[in-house]
Amino acid sequence: MTLYICGDSTAASYTPAEAPITGWGQMLSQFLPSCRIENRAKAGRSTKSFLSEGRLQAIEAEIQPGDLLLIQFAHNDPSELVWRHTDPWTSFCNNLSIFIDTARQNQAIPVLLTPICKRCFQEGRLLASHGAYLEVIRHLAQVRNVPLIDMYAQSFALVQRLGDEESRKLYLHVAPGVYPAYPDGKQDDTHTQTAGAEAYAKIAAEALTQMHLI
Repeated sequence: MTLYICGDSTAASYTPAEAPITGWGQMLSQFLPSCRIENRAKAGRSTKSFLSEGRLQAIEAEIQPGDLLLIQFAHNDPSELVWRHTDPWTSFCNNLSIFIDTARQNQAIPVLLTPICKRCFQEGRLLASHGAYLEVIRHLAQVRNVPLIDMYAQSFALVQRLGDEESRKLYLHVAPGVYPAYPDGKQDDTHTQTAGAEAYAKIAAEALTQMHLI
């Protein structure tokens, strides 16, 4: 069985030179050693740009019956850039349906994933992110009978439990002079480093196993 991951920078794979940024898709094989992982997630992509660049078509040329197509977007779909932007209940929903239909037409199994949460605390309280895009993903999973991994809900619960200070270790918070890729340091509450990528990959792997998809 092969697992194909469609998504953005939060799931993407990175080179050692780009450390410590790490996408959860990069770590998935650590928890699913019996599966072949094809991580096609790419930084900066929305459902719209992923499709327009032919990335799903490339997967369609390879995917086999019984394979899994993991679909996770929403970080870049709200972008004001016209080549990335989608509206939650129209173009975003329609684009996700294209991913679902492509998998099923090739006798593969689509799996929808909500995005990982953004780590944004205000006065000690973790703020919600992604708005209506979350509702669309959950709604589509229900009406199209697609397996859903609610990564947002589980990542939000984890970050909230860890709190403002401890949860920094999951995300791309690095001091100056530690990593060549970030000589001035970095304070990034969207992308993960190894600890966060491992935590979220484990959530995905356990959900796939519990749903008997693996």
